[in-house]
Amino acid sequence: MSKANKANQSGARAVSYSTSPLLASKTPPWRSRFLVALVGLAFLGLLARAVYVQVLNTDFFQKQGEARYAHTLELPASRGRINDRTGQVLAASVAVPSIWAIPKEVDADPTKRRELAKALGLSNKELEAKLNPETRFVWLKRLADDETAVKVKAIGLKGVFQDREYRRKYPEGEAAAHVVGFTNVEDKGQEGIELAFQKELQGRDGSRSVVRDRLGRVVEDIGDIVPAANGHDVDLSVDSKVQFFAYQRVRDAVVENKAKAGSVVVLDALTGEVLALANYPSYDPGNRQNLSGEQLRNRAMTDVFEPGSTMKPFIAGLSMETGRSTPDTLVDTGNGKYAFQGAVISDTKPHGVIPVREVIKFSSNIGATKLAMQMQPREMHEMFTAIGLGQRPQVTFPGAITGKLRPYKSWRPIEQATMSYGYGLSASLFQLARAYTVFARDGEIIPVSMLRQPHDHPVPGIRVFSPKVTQDLRLMLQAAAGPGGTAPEAQVPGYSVGGKSGTAHKQEGRGYASHKYRSWFVGIAPIVNPRIVVAVMVDEPTAGVYYGGKVAGPVFSQVTAQTLRLLGVQPDLDVKSQIVANQKAVATEESF
Repeated sequence: MSKANKANQSGARAVSYSTSPLLASKTPPWRSRFLVALVGLAFLGLLARAVYVQVLNTDFFQKQGEARYAHTLELPASRGRINDRTGQVLAASVAVPSIWAIPKEVDADPTKRRELAKALGLSNKELEAKLNPETRFVWLKRLADDETAVKVKAIGLKGVFQDREYRRKYPEGEAAAHVVGFTNVEDKGQEGIELAFQKELQGRDGSRSVVRDRLGRVVEDIGDIVPAANGHDVDLSVDSKVQFFAYQRVRDAVVENKAKAGSVVVLDALTGEVLALANYPSYDPGNRQNLSGEQLRNRAMTDVFEPGSTMKPFIAGLSMETGRSTPDTLVDTGNGKYAFQGAVISDTKPHGVIPVREVIKFSSNIGATKLAMQMQPREMHEMFTAIGLGQRPQVTFPGAITGKLRPYKSWRPIEQATMSYGYGLSASLFQLARAYTVFARDGEIIPVSMLRQPHDHPVPGIRVFSPKVTQDLRLMLQAAAGPGGTAPEAQVPGYSVGGKSGTAHKQEGRGYASHKYRSWFVGIAPIVNPRIVVAVMVDEPTAGVYYGGKVAGPVFSQVTAQTLRLLGVQPDLDVKSQIVANQKAVATEESF
């Protein structure tokens, strides 16, 4: 070993580390305490956080955790059925596929996406807009058909799923559309009975909590299942066979007369049940694409018009009820022109001096005016009110309106006169049908119902005329619908009928359109022991014939015959004597 190395080792052993000025300084006590405090605070923070998560706010974090794997599936309730009086289904719910997606999980393969868009009937741009990655859930197509569902499943695109929802089916289609109505995509009623009985039909949805994997597949159930409570069925008074036949006949009449629209109402005169309520144009409740307001309008309920000559029997009835006349009381109608209060009231032809019974048979405006002007305005107003004019029909159905009946204190004499033959007031076809139950029920007006009644006994009504006066009025109505009257086309082979036709210019602005008419007929059958009331209206016939007896009368005849046969009502006349087609009697058209 060299001398230098020995010297270095000897010097190293000579150094004292304890006395080194660099190593002699001590660590301050506060520094260690500070570090210990920091560690302690950190543990306290962790402890506080644990208490907050595990004790104080455990529900929130539990939900957040479950949201990553737990899902609540809705168990939709089946909407109640709508049935006719015989149990025939008019509306029912069936399970159909609905297609949905979790956008951020949908496979980005452009080829498969194009196939999906085509299967769904969407453009590629529409599909991409739906599959916005920022959206957690999206319906791609609700209430799809089975063919679409099969195509989507065959594509096998990740992130696209299917569930079953309920969709309404309407077996009677256009024929019963305005009665049944329809529901929207959320299965909520929008029109007709579907809307009127939404609460009863809708039921209550249930729920099921499940665990789903990342592919959306159900792994297991968690928690209790809340079962769905299905909606209640609604049994209507409508007879689907009568409804279908009435719809066909009014549709044919509209087409044949090149008219704008038409309506039919059929009432059971014993129970007040609505056996049919049909309108044309109509629509298919199960396929409502490109619908127009004309198709949706329930004209029998919502359209009001001046009832014209159908008011004359009520004026004659009030005159006889108050003792001012009898069926044989003579009325001078002159030469068919009657100057009154600065106006001229006209009949279609001169009738001269005729009894009250022929005022109705020939539909004389002058005769009705002279009977009415013997009365006080208050008497006429009370009678009009008693038969339901100026009031909303008390029926569970949306859209029924009041019509127009002004307070009698504001009537001028000329207005009282025109009201006697149906001008200056307005009513719906439904209101007219109900008003004519007065003649079918020996002077009582009865309540009407869209629901099946529990029995077939006569429903009590409110008296308007005495039975004797009503029997006389029925004979007048029978004459009006017979040979020489205003509507022989309304006769029914095998059955006695009675009724009144009406024809009125349509209002246009502040006046009346010169070549636009509404034509209608309201009648009862059989005449001796009435069972039904049938009201028919055809709007704006343009094929050259517009009188109510000729346009609406044949529809009344056909619907009445079919309805009476379906109800099992026995014919009360010799069929041969009632064949009108071979008769050459010239009918007197009704006055306006």
